[in-house]
Amino acid sequence: MSNIYLGFHFTIEPKEIGSEILIAELGEKPFESFIETENGIIAYIQKEFSDETILDDIQILNSPEFKITHTIEEIGQVNWNEEWEKNFEPIDVDGKCHVRAPFHEKTNAEFDIVIEPKMSFGTGHHETTHMMIQHLLEMDVKNLKTLDMGCGTAILAILAEMKGAKPIDAIDIDNWCYLNSIENAERNNCKEITVYEGDASLLEGKKYDLIIANINRNILLNDMKQYADCLNPNGVLLLSGFYNEDIPAIDECCKENSLKFVKKIERNNWVSLKYINS
Repeated sequence: MSNIYLGFHFTIEPKEIGSEILIAELGEKPFESFIETENGIIAYIQKEFSDETILDDIQILNSPEFKITHTIEEIGQVNWNEEWEKNFEPIDVDGKCHVRAPFHEKTNAEFDIVIEPKMSFGTGHHETTHMMIQHLLEMDVKNLKTLDMGCGTAILAILAEMKGAKPIDAIDIDNWCYLNSIENAERNNCKEITVYEGDASLLEGKKYDLIIANINRNILLNDMKQYADCLNPNGVLLLSGFYNEDIPAIDECCKENSLKFVKKIERNNWVSLKYINS
């Protein structure tokens, strides 16, 4: 595998929402990591996986609502830990949950989660992860059999175990996320989490009291029936990974699968929805 990387340096106006949308779209490509800068983001991809058409279908680049320019830098092997250590800041969610890297000091937060911030999605900084943490903080999950679908770093599975959920399955299709989830579960002394590499086909015959799915709109719509089929009566489904304008499609799909809307959390146009299996 090539050790040569390309760094796409994007300047984005307006930055906040533009960066989130751009990262979400680039995340569908083989980009491996994103680092926020003062004026935008840097997106890293192995040179062998990039070509001159890599950005052709990135919709936000053609949106009149944003002004986005970029330059490309060829670099050697990236020291991801060094890059993250320079840019990764600990976060606090509602004064109850503290998410930090191993090189940050421990706090007195009720739930102190240590994430090795490599290339996996789910450090808590993204709006969707933040909102899913908020949902879990509000819930009594003790002894609930739980699924973290598209687990990324397994941050949500880890919080669920800290709050008493068990047993917990964590699934991600990406090998890097699978390995990083195992590492993070061990780092946080989790005993109830089993990590699997794969997709929704692994859910056949499984039953859960709580399903957490922070993925993206299209995958959620495609897999919703499987989630619903896996939910026990009165089981809870937490969804995120999409925008306000996606709610009608998500909600209609949930209704078709006998899922009843309970609550919405919104953060910078990203949303997280809670449903119950009625």
